[in-house]
Amino acid sequence: MDRRIDHYDVFTPLQGCVNDARSVAGVLGRHANNDINFQTPKLLLGEDQYASASRRELRSSIEALFDDDPDIALLYFAGHGLIDSAGGYLCSSDCQDGSDGVPLVDVVNFARKSKAKNKIIILDSCHGGILGNYQADTGTAEIDEGMTLLTASSEKQYSYEGGNGAPGVFTNLLVDALEGKRQAGAVQAA
Repeated sequence: MDRRIDHYDVFTPLQGCVNDARSVAGVLGRHANNDINFQTPKLLLGEDQYASASRRELRSSIEALFDDDPDIALLYFAGHGLIDSAGGYLCSSDCQDGSDGVPLVDVVNFARKSKAKNKIIILDSCHGGILGNYQADTGTAEIDEGMTLLTASSEKQYSYEGGNGAPGVFTNLLVDALEGKRQAGAVQAA
């Protein structure tokens, strides 16, 4: 399931998240032999004011993803992320200040309770790395067996767009890696 948001009512609009989500969906949608990889992929795109992604839609679709019982439940989110003293949030199109977004603690809890054998969460958003240690006061991560987290940034870092609709830096590298492309200067195993 892909979630990507370019349009924000209050926050600075983004330009490449929707394209990033489509790229990730494309590369993960089929195996190299062209067999279907995910039977029921769902895209939630916040492209513009007429096709925005509300907090309610975002939260309920994440909950529904992890409420199912597949072999793999994969969540990819590209959009604004925010942290404050209470934790981290995925920001929907209708967020006013970020703390009214989807709390990352909810995302982790949905995944932890999921019957899916493998739960994968990929975040191309600022501060996404807080997901693994959302209880900063204890320093513990709430990750269970079968959970994989991949984030574009640490708790204190920003995620970067390519600009003018170009892919985000993280997603561009992710898609290239999944397609088997080599990056200049990449280390090759002997």
